Amino acid sequence: MRPQNSQMQFSDRAAEYKTRVEQVMVDFVCAKKLQGRLADAVNYAIATDGKRIRPLIVYATAELLGVPLTVADHPAAAIELVHIYSLVHDDLPAMDDDDLRRGEPTVHKQFDEAMGILVGDALLTFAFELLAESGVEPALIVEWVRLLSRAAGANGMIAGQSTDLEGETCVLTLNELEQMHRQKSGALIETGLSMICSEVVTSTMGTGTNEADRLQGFGHHIGLAFQVRDDLLDVEGTTEQIGKPQGSDAASNKSTFASLLGVETARNRMNQELAAAQQQLTCFGERAEGLNWIAEYIVSRSK
Repeated sequence: MRPQNSQMQFSDRAAEYKTRVEQVMVDFVCAKKLQGRLADAVNYAIATDGKRIRPLIVYATAELLGVPLTVADHPAAAIELVHIYSLVHDDLPAMDDDDLRRGEPTVHKQFDEAMGILVGDALLTFAFELLAESGVEPALIVEWVRLLSRAAGANGMIAGQSTDLEGETCVLTLNELEQMHRQKSGALIETGLSMICSEVVTSTMGTGTNEADRLQGFGHHIGLAFQVRDDLLDVEGTTEQIGKPQGSDAASNKSTFASLLGVETARNRMNQELAAAQQQLTCFGERAEGLNWIAEYIVSRSK
């Protein structure tokens, strides 16, 4: 089953999906009737213009596997809320101490450090509340919560962030760097794929183990390609392009693919990961149009 707008190019559908997930988040937060500065700060965090790559992967996977978009809305929005929470906390003085995010003042600079902590906490817990209120089968909600908590938890994003901080005082090996990014960045990408595969399995819509494995392989490789591109942009991009201070990784003494491999070797590695990711999609044929488009976008983006 393809969406009614399937005659459009995925680039056009992607714009619609971005608007769609943003509306899901806004409607959910609005329904919670937050008050005062907390309301202002939460809305500021979710309104910042992001790429929404993780929700796009969820929707593209839903297209591929025939999952209704109304079902995909909940994991798409929940994953993006977790991602935004991670950015808000990453920007704090105790972490990366960044003043700009997506070209705008970070939450703790626009408000204050305490509010930055509270906003991140609110977004993280909202993600699980949104899943709990999704209205799908209880068993599927439990599986979604399990997958997302694992990706966001002490063996996922938190472990990756811990390694990232440790890497400011020592040079990571390439294996350590790859493991860090699998936990810090790749985990959410792979989880978006897993959550939609869970919907297919739960509703007996017919995906096989091989297809699920292929999608996980795609997520693994494109997650690494995404991070290599980020590292290259920190070296080659401008502050205006990337929406945060150019060269901030080097200024923080962080280990990156660019610093460990050199720019050209890192670029080759990115293209290798792209090719490996797209190879995982060949069995799906035209159904993988969306995921292939996202993969190409990830390695060609300028921010």
